[in-house]
Amino acid sequence: MELVEDCGGTSALAVHVEVLVKPRSTASKTDVRMHVVAFLDHHRVITGNHRWTEFDEQFLRQNVDSVAIADPERGTIDLKGCNLTVHIFTLNNDGLSTLNLEEDEELSAANHWLLPAAEFQGIWESLVFEDGVKTQLLDYVSTTIFFSDKNVNSNLITWNRVVLLHGPPGNGKTSLCKALAQKLSIRLSDRYTYSQFVEINSHSLFSKWFSESGKLVTKMFQKIQQLIDDEDALVFVLVDEVESLTAARNASHAGTEPSDAIRVVNSVLTQLDQIKRHPNVVILTTSNLTEKIDLAFLDRADIKQKIGPPSTEGIFNIYMSCLGELMKCQIISPRQQLLTLHELETISFMESNVSQMSLNIHLKHFTFKCSTPTVTLERFLGALDKAVDKELEDRAKMVSCA
Repeated sequence: MELVEDCGGTSALAVHVEVLVKPRSTASKTDVRMHVVAFLDHHRVITGNHRWTEFDEQFLRQNVDSVAIADPERGTIDLKGCNLTVHIFTLNNDGLSTLNLEEDEELSAANHWLLPAAEFQGIWESLVFEDGVKTQLLDYVSTTIFFSDKNVNSNLITWNRVVLLHGPPGNGKTSLCKALAQKLSIRLSDRYTYSQFVEINSHSLFSKWFSESGKLVTKMFQKIQQLIDDEDALVFVLVDEVESLTAARNASHAGTEPSDAIRVVNSVLTQLDQIKRHPNVVILTTSNLTEKIDLAFLDRADIKQKIGPPSTEGIFNIYMSCLGELMKCQIISPRQQLLTLHELETISFMESNVSQMSLNIHLKHFTFKCSTPTVTLERFLGALDKAVDKELEDRAKMVSCA
């Protein structure tokens, strides 16, 4: 098996490099890019999720927080001859703000962030899903924007800029939406001056006054339209638990769905059809109950991706990332090297001083440094296993009841 991807030849492998610049840096992007490329020239074979935070060169120490190879699914990469795409960004520390439909309203209609947001940093890397899920979502949004830039006839090739993530609760759908918006705000920073993320509070759009809910939905999308009108901004809109706004209208025939809820669905569908003409907006939605969603909305979703419980490989990677974090924070000591599943496969799962800790996950000689009596890592992982098993059992019960 070829362990290193060959980047030579006429079709070089595209590798994304994300450069986090310090907030007080005054260096130009051109200078940062030049120094980062020179830095990477001294590194050849690396893993696809490698990150540098310490630098010998003074310019990088003064201006750059981290340099990351952001292609974790590629495994090991030979950088020689690769086509490096360098994304330079700084994090926005303004935090959460709120959007209200009326000035005197106490309940916010939506939460709003400027991207890339400091509080979203690292979410993407922490999420573990089946192979290709995150890449597919990244490629989809990038493709829709590329099609718009190339003036592809949307009557021939239709896209609605709507993504639906569905599946049992607690598997990371909402977090994935936030992480996807964060990642795209970095990847498309050369295309758009800045990005915005709006998380709609669906419950605030239902009025106690009959027939008012549809009008509130319209007002909410008018607020979003104001953000979209700035063509230099990339706008992400998250509708969590979208079934609350898009309940199946066929329930009205049985008399189980109030007419006001039907007006909400009609309003949502109308607004989606209006804003899809804009190239700088992406609608991200999640649902635990897809059978409750109106078919007209499902038809508008370009991607309907199920997010289920992690696979065996995913669970292993989650364990490794959790242990790595606990070691970094010196809660578990001593700090030792942990190998990814890909790295273990590379050495054919041969046991050595380096691989033993990853192959034998219980590692009895690791201990917690706590004020409480010493707890072995084996006991910790045993308790964690029981918690995971109980969580999966509870989810299975919920699914069967539904």
